[in-house]
Amino acid sequence: MVLSGTSVVKDSDAAFAAFMEHGCAASSTLEVPSTPSNDPARGAANVGVLSRDRNPEIRCYHTVNPDLQHLMQLQQLDTEIDGMRRRIAEIPALQDAMNVRFADQQAAVAAIKQRLADNQALRRDIEKDVAAVQTRLSRYKDQLMEVKTNKEYQAMQHEIASAQDAIRAHEDRILERMEEAEGLAAELKAAEAELKRQETSVSAERTVLDAEAAALETQAEEKQAARASVAARLSPAALRLFEHVARQRKGQAVAEARDGICTVCHVRLRPQVFNEVRRNESLIQCESCLRILYFVPAAAPESASSPTGS
Repeated sequence: MVLSGTSVVKDSDAAFAAFMEHGCAASSTLEVPSTPSNDPARGAANVGVLSRDRNPEIRCYHTVNPDLQHLMQLQQLDTEIDGMRRRIAEIPALQDAMNVRFADQQAAVAAIKQRLADNQALRRDIEKDVAAVQTRLSRYKDQLMEVKTNKEYQAMQHEIASAQDAIRAHEDRILERMEEAEGLAAELKAAEAELKRQETSVSAERTVLDAEAAALETQAEEKQAARASVAARLSPAALRLFEHVARQRKGQAVAEARDGICTVCHVRLRPQVFNEVRRNESLIQCESCLRILYFVPAAAPESASSPTGS
C-alpha cells in the first residue's frame, strides 16, 4: 500500500494483511499466554495479550485498538480514492496529447501536399515558359529563310541558339521538379500511412482510456461508500483527529512506525513512545509530523516442534 507516494508496507506482505484484517500477526503456530491481561483500561477490544482467531494461522499478540484499525482502513481507502481521482484527472490530458499528436501528423500530411502542389504549379509555369520559347524559336527558324545578308543570318542564328539554350535550361528545371515530385509523392505516401496508423491507434487508445475512466469512477464510488461505512464505525474524536491531520499533511494522516522511526517523516521516536506505539492500544501521534502511528508485528516463524493437529 502506498500513501501519497510514500511506501508504507506492501499489499503482498502477509503480516500486514493479517494485521489489517484481524489486528494481529500471521503465523502457522498458536501460543497461549501464561498470564492473560485483565487491564480494563485497554477496553473490550483489547482483552488478552494473546488470542486465537477462527483462522488457525492467525496469531494475535495484541488486539488493535478499534479506532486505530479503522483509521488504517480509512487511510488506505482515502489513498486508493485519491489515486483513482488523480488518474481520472490525468486521462483528459492524455487524450488531448493524443489529439495534438494526431493533429501534428495531419499538419505534416497537409504540408507535404502543399509542397507537392507548389511543385506542380512551378512545373506548369516552366512548361509555359518552354512553350513560349519554342514559339519564338519556330518564328526565328521561319525568319532565317528570309534573311538577305550574312549579318542578318548570323544575328538570327544567335537568336536561335539563345532560344535553344533557354529551352534546355527550362527542361533541366522541369526534370528537377519531376524528381522532387517523385520524392514528395513517396514522402506523402509514408505520411498518409502514418496518419492512418495513428488514427487507428488514437481511436483505440481513446476507447481504452474512456473505459478506464468509467471503471475508475465506479471503483471510486464503491471505495467512497466503503469509506463512509468505516468512518461511521469511528469514534467522533478519532474521526476529527484523522481529518485534521489529513488536511495538514496532504491527505496522509496515518503512518507506520518501524524500527523506532516514523516511516513517513523519518524522525526517530522516543523509546517510550515507540513502545506505546508497538502495543497499538491507543492513538499516538508522531511528535514530529503529528501523523497517527501504528505498528505491524512481524509474522512469527513456523515452529519445527509445533503439533500437527489432533
